[in-house]
Amino acid sequence: MLSNLPENDADFVGRRTELADLADALKRYRLVTVTGMGGVGKSRLALRAAHTVRDGGARGVAWADLWPLRDDRLLIATVADAADFSDHTATMPLDALCEWLGDKDAVLVLDSCEHLLGACRHLVAHLVMTCPDLTVLATSREPLGVPGEHVCALGPLPAETDAVELLRRRAAAAGAPLTDPADLVAAARLCRWLEGIPLALELVAGQLARRTVTEVERDLRSRLDVQAREVPAGPQRHRAMRTAIGWSHELCAPAERLLWARMSVFRGVVDPGTVRAVCGGEPLPTADVEATMSALAAKSVLSRIRDGYRMLDTVREYGGMWLDGIGETPLLADRHAEHFLSLTRSAHQAWLSPHQAVWYGKVERAHADLCAALDHLLVTRPAAALEMAGLLAFFWSCCGHLREAVVYGEAALAAASEPGPERARALWGLGVARVLRGEHTAATALAEVCSEEAEARRDVEGLLHAAYLEGLIHLLQGRPMTARWVVDGALDLAAGPAFSSPGRVLCRLVRVFALTSEGLLGRARDEAGELHGVCVALGEWWTRAYCDYQLALVALFEDRVKDAAAHATSMLEGKRRIGDNFGLALGLDLLASALAAQGAGESAVAAYGAGETFWSAVGHPQRGTPELEPVRARYEATARTLLGDETYEEVMLRTAGRDPESVLVDLLGRSADGG
Repeated sequence: MLSNLPENDADFVGRRTELADLADALKRYRLVTVTGMGGVGKSRLALRAAHTVRDGGARGVAWADLWPLRDDRLLIATVADAADFSDHTATMPLDALCEWLGDKDAVLVLDSCEHLLGACRHLVAHLVMTCPDLTVLATSREPLGVPGEHVCALGPLPAETDAVELLRRRAAAAGAPLTDPADLVAAARLCRWLEGIPLALELVAGQLARRTVTEVERDLRSRLDVQAREVPAGPQRHRAMRTAIGWSHELCAPAERLLWARMSVFRGVVDPGTVRAVCGGEPLPTADVEATMSALAAKSVLSRIRDGYRMLDTVREYGGMWLDGIGETPLLADRHAEHFLSLTRSAHQAWLSPHQAVWYGKVERAHADLCAALDHLLVTRPAAALEMAGLLAFFWSCCGHLREAVVYGEAALAAASEPGPERARALWGLGVARVLRGEHTAATALAEVCSEEAEARRDVEGLLHAAYLEGLIHLLQGRPMTARWVVDGALDLAAGPAFSSPGRVLCRLVRVFALTSEGLLGRARDEAGELHGVCVALGEWWTRAYCDYQLALVALFEDRVKDAAAHATSMLEGKRRIGDNFGLALGLDLLASALAAQGAGESAVAAYGAGETFWSAVGHPQRGTPELEPVRARYEATARTLLGDETYEEVMLRTAGRDPESVLVDLLGRSADGG
């Protein structure tokens, strides 16, 4: 599953020798660290090398952006996410990650380690020691200091050749091609004065749409001369970098400088609407924000990534310094946190709606900024942090961010002790995360507290959520009758339409699971079908997919194998929409069983193989509710009989070598075609 990489830079310039050396080092050493000053191109070189490894096809590649992290609390969770490991285990996070990566022949890229040097050193040392086929490629302003580390020190581009070519290309992209011989001579001088530092050259190129290269040369040269006289200490290239950033900042219009500073508060890629909401306001009218962003992108202060913007680390550092200087850091941190708290509230409100899948996507894309907002609120507004952690917990638990759900849930509960619905929801969210990690005792205690607090407040929805959590615990421990008794009691107390709230829907889902486990297949089929229809009408996907899971399971029990395959396929499509790897693992097991029952042995084994990868990726201690185990065992044996042991193992091995997402796409296509 290790294949997640940012897009390659199609306009990459030079670095042939460095790329060749790096490729050789990745074959010979377990840890390779690309070092160099900010703006020299460490990340771009590492990305180019990573794409080369991936395109070679022999090894997997995972890319972890560490620059959004403020501290090391989520370092392992971030690396696990990059490695497609949606950790559902209750073991120590580093041990679980090492177990997942232990048999992977892959390159793990850790980009921007310098601000987490000690934690990265510990993590990498453990990975190298326990994962024999794993190579770590790190980028950092200084070496990690791990024994056996091979350091590739990256210098600037050759000023006379590649640096000029980079400036020429960026100038052409800015609409100011350098074709006149005098302009090319001036460009060459600029490249020498800027020491061939790529980021400095890009910032300079961003000015060429409005100024001639001669004007740029004159102004920048005068600033470099001043810097050389006033700041004699330090390497020349560091002065050149500071000068290029400072000069670019000085040439920005006041509104652009202000937006540069304000946007330094973001940690991830952000869309224009988010920037307007957080950064707009006097003296920068909200209506002018988007045009100002475009101007900053044209000047290479911002990078455009699909429909959003990102600020490079070195440029962000400068913007943060100016934000401090104008006294707006607390204000912008508050605005940032309030915006992402509002986003979380909106996602929660839309959970039982046609927009559910869209909000799952928004929550996933905003992950780095949601964590940053929680970090700020934990210090400044603990009650708001408690609310936010509680609202995010179910989204995160469904999509593999269990560590974050637990870390922030526990921190928020410790920081804010006032009773109320926000605390109850945070306790409930922590309970869901605990049970999905197999921590049934801890989850049971949390469910009891949730129920007691909801009863004290006469909170019907809180009682329903507590019943869902308790019912889920009973289901996973093989007590379906008790699970049904718990949710039926809560539903009897909850007046109102049967499917009018998330709590009612969740409890109805537990009923369906329990009925199937009890062998009451007709009732299970009818209630699953009714709940499925409600979800389709609402445009809801999470519950709908689990209804399909139950309908597929019932169909298998009743030997309606084509219906089982159709429902399993529908489940997989729903779980792909919201990024639920646990649901994908369950669905692949069901689809494999249905395909084996139809006699499609090779497709069944491919589905089982992809399912094994997804199960490994969640590290779950239990593969679904207990009634699925005999179904899986029966049809695995059927598939083996259909193919024979040798072919079975061959197909399984071949599937294991493929990206499971591509296997999933193939299987969904075949199932849709009736194959």
